[in-house]
Amino acid sequence: MRSPRDFRKPLAVGAPTPDADIPVRPSRMIHFFDPSNPRMAVKVPDIVKKVDILLGNLEDAIEAKNKVAAREGLIKIGRETEFGNTQFWTRVNSLDSPWVLDDLIQLVAEIGDKLDVIMIPKVEGPWDIHYVDQLLAQLEARAGIKQPLQVHAILETALGVANVEEIATASPRMQGMSLGPADLAASRRMKTTRVGGGHPGYLVRTDPDPNNPDAARATAQQDLWHYTMARMVDACAATGALPFYGPFGDIADSQACEDQFRNAFLMGCVGAWSLHPGQIDIARRVFSPPVDEVKFAVRVLEEMGDGTGTVMIDGKMQDDATVKQCRVMVALAKMLSENEPDLKAQYGFED
Repeated sequence: MRSPRDFRKPLAVGAPTPDADIPVRPSRMIHFFDPSNPRMAVKVPDIVKKVDILLGNLEDAIEAKNKVAAREGLIKIGRETEFGNTQFWTRVNSLDSPWVLDDLIQLVAEIGDKLDVIMIPKVEGPWDIHYVDQLLAQLEARAGIKQPLQVHAILETALGVANVEEIATASPRMQGMSLGPADLAASRRMKTTRVGGGHPGYLVRTDPDPNNPDAARATAQQDLWHYTMARMVDACAATGALPFYGPFGDIADSQACEDQFRNAFLMGCVGAWSLHPGQIDIARRVFSPPVDEVKFAVRVLEEMGDGTGTVMIDGKMQDDATVKQCRVMVALAKMLSENEPDLKAQYGFED
């Protein structure tokens, strides 16, 4: 048993006090880049201006021979780059790898004051978060870090999904979670080689026409990730953490990427990963509330007054429950438009 009062106490002498609440900032896309690739590194100052979150990747997609170069490249970028309103994250190597300890030690010591979030892959239970939580506190104390680093867990094993609620409540550092569909598919022994998205074989079919049993029957492709995403969203919502959809691997299929991102947005995710520059604008568009819905939500809030009772707007009943829905939509729109004048004008918000 751990007293909830202890959540507000540092886990090491000299470490910063844990945050009472997770800061909510624009997070529509987590854009991944390889810090060991010089061609990508030189583009960072320009990419920073286009994304809500920039993440230096040290884990999957980085060859073993490039692990040290990626870490060193990330430290150099962290030191030399001004990130402004853009969040700066990293994904370290998995906790069972030979690189993760050096990742954490060196990153906190060298650029702990620039990093916002450390993403932990393949989190399987609260014990993984407890280990990282304690270690980060010790490293923060040694480095004199004033603002506690936050932790983001990737759900990419069956055990992790089974323990999702315990993971969400493991530490006040828990910034959020992402769905990792590729590793999760392997862990579950799912029969798909796709990275995110649906599968044409996972479908439902209409009943046969009794008057024409040999006629073609309509089918609809289903979402392989609906169950997991719903559990993740609920665990995050219950604890104040932020849920994200993960990668969509078919870079050329922008339509399916947009559809998958929109499913995640509608279910409550705040953003998704972008693996290619072409996915940045998709995420920005999808995870920004539609203009017509924001304007309707503003209208509902204005007509509902104190939020009690009911009103009829365009033939639809609005009550206290719809007021809560509208507040979610308007609050997100206002937050996103604070630093985006064009978006602010589209929503009709005045200065």
